[in-house]
Amino acid sequence: MESEKNLRLPLSDDHKQQSEEGQRKVSTMTRKGVFAALSYMASSVVLVLFNKAALSSYKFPRANVMTLAQMAFAFVILYVLKSFKIISFTTGELERGSKNSAMFVSFRKLVLTLPLALTYLLFMVVTMEAVRGINIPMYTTLRRTVVAFTMVMEYFLSGQSHSRFVVGSVGIIIAGAFVAGARDLSFDAYAYFVVFIENMCKAVYLASVSRVGRSSGLNIFGIVWCNVVICGPILFLWSLNRGDIQATLNFSYLFYPGFQVVMLLSCAFTFFINYIVVLNTTVNSALTQAICGNLKDVLTSGLGWLLFGGLPYDLFNILGQILGFVGSCLYAYCKLQGI
Repeated sequence: MESEKNLRLPLSDDHKQQSEEGQRKVSTMTRKGVFAALSYMASSVVLVLFNKAALSSYKFPRANVMTLAQMAFAFVILYVLKSFKIISFTTGELERGSKNSAMFVSFRKLVLTLPLALTYLLFMVVTMEAVRGINIPMYTTLRRTVVAFTMVMEYFLSGQSHSRFVVGSVGIIIAGAFVAGARDLSFDAYAYFVVFIENMCKAVYLASVSRVGRSSGLNIFGIVWCNVVICGPILFLWSLNRGDIQATLNFSYLFYPGFQVVMLLSCAFTFFINYIVVLNTTVNSALTQAICGNLKDVLTSGLGWLLFGGLPYDLFNILGQILGFVGSCLYAYCKLQGI
């Protein structure tokens, strides 16, 4: 199918050429890359608000159970689509014998994706804990530092360097994050630490996605499938041992229609974002994916402040948000121009 070809990750044949070009400059963004970036930013804004509503407004007690529900949703959707041969998990033809396999991919491919999947699991769990413990404007402000972590990971994993203009735009983003956070009166050292751990996990995940796709031969759906198959059982056993499953069954709003709608939409948007993150990282770059997160943070901060509050509205906040937005726009310009 032609649609499947558009979803395939780059093969190892292109790795050397892409790596050499990446060391010299950032490649020009294509129309498909623009679509992937905009799709991620729009859906990510909505997802953060749904997650915050479930964890704060409804006071859902177990963030990791919410993550488990999102994985279960992705498993069901991918299993149905793959069973009816609507999608494929590999960049080429199906492997021999994989048609009769309940897991759809070979054990060797699962092993190859194991480090990426474990990083994904840690990132998902930490993300939920971070959203719970900090207000949305401050959360999105601190998350902007992920671009610095991503640049470092890209350099060590693939040797990719960036132009002075790109480095300068990232510096402006980081400065904006510190300025905006200077007046956070609800400072919580633990919550801040959790967000920085989330940033490091995300940087490693983004910088590793394309490499794992090339080495395993899996496309976007295949990588998401392996993440779910590996992480789902681990998270379920952990939640069961901690008593989180029982606590969820006793949750007072469990059968409340409003809560169920929020959970369903959270699961749906998480599935879509898992797909679009890999697509955006593959078509563009890990740093571009991180920058997209910063561009959408302006809207997320505004909506989060209006709906959930928590951050004082003063000159420092406005200046920090403006700096972050300007830095993100400058990076987008450099990407579009191939600087």
